[in-house]
Amino acid sequence: MTVDPAVLDELGRLRSKVPELSGSVLATADGLVVAHDSHGIEPDTLAALAAAHLALARRFAHAVNHGELRESVVECDGGYITSYAAGPNALLTVVTSGDANLAMVHLEARRCVRRITKLLALENAPHRQLRPEIPQQTGPSSLPLARRTPMATLPNTPRRRTAAG
Repeated sequence: MTVDPAVLDELGRLRSKVPELSGSVLATADGLVVAHDSHGIEPDTLAALAAAHLALARRFAHAVNHGELRESVVECDGGYITSYAAGPNALLTVVTSGDANLAMVHLEARRCVRRITKLLALENAPHRQLRPEIPQQTGPSSLPLARRTPMATLPNTPRRRTAAG
């Protein structure tokens, strides 16, 4: 996969603006790494987990009728993991230490996302195809999740097979 050097420059610029940054990964909504600036963090694992987290967070947003998800923050004992939607089919995940100024992280990461979203749109323009288009992720359906019946409430009668004939 060819990565636009401008995308890598954006991730490097983010690192220079946020000194507490441990790593950043730009990924598709299905968990494939597009670009990363991560040292000591496995980008493939982070991309896959972030995509799963994004899908769940999008489901939360739709379940409470709050519209499209923009970002999600996970606060841990050792720091923050923030994921930002970069258009409908990509996300930027940023890992920072616990002493990071979260407001500054948000400010710089949101700026980075806006620039990367424009770069991705340029890459996918018909006149410039550096890589295949990132697949579109559809939103959750409007149907509620299936409900499961606890085993204790099922009838206790065994099923009998009938001969087909």
